[in-house]
Amino acid sequence: MWLVGPGGWPRPRTGIPKTACRRLESPGRSFDERTDPRRGTLALGRILCVANQKGGVGKTTTAVNLAVALAKSGSRTLLIDLDPQCNATSGLGLTPTSRHPLVSRQPLRESLCDTRTPNLQLLPGSRSFQDVEVLARGTAGEAATLEQHLLSGMNAYDFVLIDCPPSLGPLTQTALSAATEVLMPIQCEYFAMEGLTQMIHVIRDVMQRKPGRLEFGGILLTMYDASLELTREVDEEVREFFGDIVFDTVIPRDVAVSEAPSHGCSVIDYAPRARGTRAYIELCMEVLDRE
Repeated sequence: MWLVGPGGWPRPRTGIPKTACRRLESPGRSFDERTDPRRGTLALGRILCVANQKGGVGKTTTAVNLAVALAKSGSRTLLIDLDPQCNATSGLGLTPTSRHPLVSRQPLRESLCDTRTPNLQLLPGSRSFQDVEVLARGTAGEAATLEQHLLSGMNAYDFVLIDCPPSLGPLTQTALSAATEVLMPIQCEYFAMEGLTQMIHVIRDVMQRKPGRLEFGGILLTMYDASLELTREVDEEVREFFGDIVFDTVIPRDVAVSEAPSHGCSVIDYAPRARGTRAYIELCMEVLDRE
């Protein structure tokens, strides 16, 4: 397996866990061949909240591509689109719903959509202004109801990824409360560093409200350009401060990653040999290894 080295050239990655390699290379099985979430009940898996209050940092791109990579590894995976922009939904070639399933209060299993990728299902988002207002209202009672409804359909999956809106509002905080881990993509720029501090305060507040529930799954550096001095400075500063919390994998700037959503698929399916594809496969391996 390869990572992107200085100058944009691929370099070999060493020390990849053998268990992760086996899982990533294993052929995925469809839901028909294993317990169907619409009927079965299994223990709660890992719930990753992909969040950052700053837009344009690769949050939705990471949620979609990591979900596809995990599904291809053989893990039963659910992607939940909580962002009113619904880019995770359209990025997988599906259409946003007229009413958000979390607002309609119908069982989540009735709203799940199959994707082109075996083992991956989607809870689609909605662009309804009315639904966005309800989801963002954030009273204590509504937040508790939303969290309970959110958790009700997750026990049949190995991984659940929640794509949050770019904000620190009640909807993101509710998603954090429902999650077991938070994965935070950040762009290698100065303003991204400023937003990182604000986001960490929100995460700590959620951790204090629910001790032992939420963990810091990791910080992911995106839009990485090793030829830029600023990128290297941000990389060094983040790793020096946060240490092992930062993923070894970095997501490089890659036009294929930007083009893939317009074709309704992940970069892994759109351009299997692209640098971005290799990077998201490496990220998947790291996530699997952190179990």
